[in-house]
Amino acid sequence: MTATMPSTPDRPDGAPFRHELYPYRGEDQFLTGTLSYIHEALEADEAVVVAVPEDKTSLLRGELADEPAVTFVDSTTAGPNPGRHIAAWSAWMNQRGEGGRPVRGIGETAWRQARSAAHLSELRYHEWLLNRAFARSSAWSMMCPYDAADEDQDALRSLSRCHPQIRRDGQYAPNEDYLSGKEYSFAALADPCDPFQELSYTHGDLAAIRSKVSQCALDAGVPEDRMPKLAVAVTEIATNSIRHGGGRGTLRTWAQDETFLCEFRDSGYIPDAMIGRSRPEASQIGGRGLWLAHQLCDLVEIRSTPDLGTTIRLHMDAGQR
Repeated sequence: MTATMPSTPDRPDGAPFRHELYPYRGEDQFLTGTLSYIHEALEADEAVVVAVPEDKTSLLRGELADEPAVTFVDSTTAGPNPGRHIAAWSAWMNQRGEGGRPVRGIGETAWRQARSAAHLSELRYHEWLLNRAFARSSAWSMMCPYDAADEDQDALRSLSRCHPQIRRDGQYAPNEDYLSGKEYSFAALADPCDPFQELSYTHGDLAAIRSKVSQCALDAGVPEDRMPKLAVAVTEIATNSIRHGGGRGTLRTWAQDETFLCEFRDSGYIPDAMIGRSRPEASQIGGRGLWLAHQLCDLVEIRSTPDLGTTIRLHMDAGQR
């Protein structure tokens, strides 16, 4: 199936949050574009947060001579799950934007290191969600460099649809490919690998769900020290599924490419595309289940529509990476 999430509102050029795609080819173009963006920020007395692969960090450090307004962060500390990255960027931007100081971010995803097609799909979805997450952030902007050297035009076009602006020749302009005012279209979820285990559940079945998932995860090779994290995530998702998904659902588990997956299907609908991606407030009552799942699992896929209901897949590494 092809599922959709609620659309990001139209945001004309000049609106508070600017989100640019910067396609480049080779190190020279990378440096030209990113340094131009950084110097624009410095001239406007703005802070800069840079999260790029290690080799690109070394290039920029060599050109900036420890400029105090530029902070380099290690994006790998957020872990492999793209569902954690919006909260990480919020924390980095808030730390550098004390007193209302404008902040620019430079974020380059290591696309070629994506672990799977599912991981790559969620990375693209994260880029699209940045527009929603920071729509009201009047002091923030972000540029996303993308190495277009491999001439994969389909990949570039797919990523371009997630960015309202595009940067060329040192200037940004509205991006004609951006999915302005449209719903985000997901690729269909791949079918479970055979053999898979299946269990129907309802009220009172949490213990049976945990037992089933634990045994299947151990059989798939998930290390024992990761089992408590998986148990918490499964309990949270199953509880939400029963409570908000019509009181019943279907669990499937299987192993694929050194990854253990467990899938929950029910008839409920999740209207909030941002759920689970922003850190809950300390005083917040409820609403922590998907946040915890994102923190505890290596990948979380969510597909939800009013007509088809909700599918949530939890991924946990079973082999060594």
